[in-house]
Amino acid sequence: MQTEKVVDYIVNWLKDYATKAGVNGFVVGVSGGIDSAVTSTLCAKTGLNVLCVEMPIHQAESHVSRAHEHIAQLKERFDNVDATRTDLTPVFEEFKTEVFLDGDQGTIDMALANTRARLRMTTLYYYAGLYKLLVAGTGNKVEDFGVGFYTKYGDGGVDLSPIADLVKSEVYQLGEYLKVPDSIMKAAPSDGLFGDARSDEDQIGASYPELEWAMDMDSQGKTVDDFTGREKEVFKIYKRFNTANKHKMIPIPICEIPTNLH
Repeated sequence: MQTEKVVDYIVNWLKDYATKAGVNGFVVGVSGGIDSAVTSTLCAKTGLNVLCVEMPIHQAESHVSRAHEHIAQLKERFDNVDATRTDLTPVFEEFKTEVFLDGDQGTIDMALANTRARLRMTTLYYYAGLYKLLVAGTGNKVEDFGVGFYTKYGDGGVDLSPIADLVKSEVYQLGEYLKVPDSIMKAAPSDGLFGDARSDEDQIGASYPELEWAMDMDSQGKTVDDFTGREKEVFKIYKRFNTANKHKMIPIPICEIPTNLH
């Protein structure tokens, strides 16, 4: 990948889109992870206003400290960057008092994890409306179009997706070029939706390099029977997530009424 040219292309794309939309810049949820760090830095390089928003909900301390480090570095490097912190923990806790928490604990935990993401989306759009900004998505290609590892109408609810055509390894290449803090570059990727430091690999069962491989094999028309051992296991994991989350990756289905019924 021609990293410098890719960075310039994305930055120009962001600036052109925002200018045509008549907005002042971008708002980005900063989590302390590589994707949000790269996205916010790309937005900062446009020269337009960038608001970085921290939105902790019982957040792991390691995530919080990395987010603080990145935001401080970004504000030092770019005078068009501002930041704010919205503690959503009280909102989340109040929400739990108003809904049923019956049933299987695993199902409840997942529903609440997705609720965290949707509360954050709502917060980002509040600031977007307040300051006339676009919500910049932080999803990469593996998450958005491979395994669907994001929350529908949560972190998937954005105005534009600057890094969604880059696989995770390419995002890291951009991170190195953009001087993202080492603490973020070395940290295990995590969605931060469970209030602890569990990694994406812990949840999915495969690493991003493995998922990139599986995504490539799938694009070549390979099947599970083409592999053995760990490769077979990883390909099964990829196909399971890809199939289960397909509804996130395709347009919302519309029930089109036949002309003769109108």
